[in-house]
Amino acid sequence: MLQETAFTKMKAENEPISGAELMLEALKKEQVEVIFGYPGGAVLPIYDKLYDSKILHILPRHEQGGIHAAEGYSRVTGKPGVVIATSGPGATNIITGLADAMMDSLPLVVFTGQVATGVIGTDAFQEADILGITTPITKYNYQVRSIEDIPRIVKEAFYVATSGRPGPVLIDIPKDIAAGTANVPEEQEIDLPGYQPTVQPNYLQIRKLTEAVSRAKKPVILAGAGILFAEGYEELKQYAEQQNLPVVHTLLGLGGFPAEHPLFAGLAGMHGCYTANMALYECDLLINIGARFDDRLTGNLQHFAPNATVAHIDIDPAEIGKNVQTHIPVVADAKEALKQLIAQEGKPPVHQEWLDTLNAWKKEYPYFYKEDGRLKPQKVMEMLYEKTKGEAIVVTDVGQHQMWAAQYYKFSKANRWVTSGGLGTMGFGLPASIGAQLASPDSIVLSISGDGGFQMCTQELAVIREQNLPVKIIILNNSSLGMVRQWQEIFYESRFSHSKFSGQPDFVKLADAFGIKGYVIEDVAQAETIFNEVLTNNEPVLLDIRIDPDENVYPMIAPGKGHHEMVGVKP
Repeated sequence: MLQETAFTKMKAENEPISGAELMLEALKKEQVEVIFGYPGGAVLPIYDKLYDSKILHILPRHEQGGIHAAEGYSRVTGKPGVVIATSGPGATNIITGLADAMMDSLPLVVFTGQVATGVIGTDAFQEADILGITTPITKYNYQVRSIEDIPRIVKEAFYVATSGRPGPVLIDIPKDIAAGTANVPEEQEIDLPGYQPTVQPNYLQIRKLTEAVSRAKKPVILAGAGILFAEGYEELKQYAEQQNLPVVHTLLGLGGFPAEHPLFAGLAGMHGCYTANMALYECDLLINIGARFDDRLTGNLQHFAPNATVAHIDIDPAEIGKNVQTHIPVVADAKEALKQLIAQEGKPPVHQEWLDTLNAWKKEYPYFYKEDGRLKPQKVMEMLYEKTKGEAIVVTDVGQHQMWAAQYYKFSKANRWVTSGGLGTMGFGLPASIGAQLASPDSIVLSISGDGGFQMCTQELAVIREQNLPVKIIILNNSSLGMVRQWQEIFYESRFSHSKFSGQPDFVKLADAFGIKGYVIEDVAQAETIFNEVLTNNEPVLLDIRIDPDENVYPMIAPGKGHHEMVGVKP
């Protein structure tokens, strides 16, 4: 990082400063501690100044790995992940991560290099219209055209990324802007009159919701990731206890309410539990706090909460009424809305019969699997939960293993569940675990992947070894694209078109090539011994766990079906 005294001196003496130095000084003011970046021609002026910087720089082995690592860092810390990529292919290699962060509302500030201003639009070497490409998948984007604008733009970018509904912001910096010099500009205040997120709820809507709760016979809270972004988990717990309200979670909301709490009804959605899904189907009042009613949660909208008055608390007004008709809209920060609801001290609903029904469903319809001598992935998840005492940060890729982790690892703390939800990005898990471990160095980080997704960003093993990050890499190996295979089995008459791998790498040898110890696990006894040995040490490890290749994820709501039409709810 730039020495503050040097910058202060340059400012006092009105000496010219480069665009790259202004950028780094702006990052210093935002208290940026780590950058995930990959150098290239258009960002060499920035990297030259990074050479003397004290900001930790992580060099991924692919730009996609870098931006997923930034997502993992952001998810655990709540701070913006910062990314640098060069122009052209460097910038286009981060597109998947931008789309993923946009869908899951993760704050990122991403810097891309650009060709010099004089040749923009001429198809110059490594030129790409990154503003045009990323407009639909960023919360906002900029192209810097004046060196003096850099401090203001960076300051605005961090504000936009973290305020309101979080999201990724991209700053495109032409090479001549980064290399050129100007006098240190005066600091400017943020002035975005067209961007004013509503944080405080409307009092009348809060009263309306309070009254609806007091009348309800079958109320339920649906808690999404907005609870986590607002840091409203304590308020959620307080409000649920005050009003004796059951809580169900979306996939990305896990950890916002303690899994062991008696009012927790479970995970809802396509592979959610019977209790949570039937709670949504049977309820007469649905209070959505910070969830966006996506299709994997709702199933067939004609059958979604058909008898319910729907209240929706969300900081993004565009989400309210977008998919589900809303009767009580509350545009606000989730934490602030919950504070006002708690302050109302409304009369708790009389609904013991409803709570008794939910508790009966919990006992009658738990998650289950059949033990037949083969190593079951559900058993692996149960063991990981027990061995880590539920304290690990769990990072997943996308597929069957992701659902098993969500079902069987019980999250009782916030920001310890890192996964790709809306975009469903295979390849996310391994690099995201790098960011998660950097964000929380003393935590056990479980990087859980399938054998398919793991192979998409395998090169990031080099970063884990280089930084000596004690990530526990767990591959649930079923020699297939497990979720694709499951769908082909159920919906395509077991026509397994290109979903089974005929040749697999030796993952232990691959880990060894990167200097990481690896083990093969084929039964429960081996898992018991090896987990005891490696889960708490301070070294990275790779575990190739050979699970039952025919195991499917249940319960399941088939496409086009409603919550009441789940299959696989009982043995």
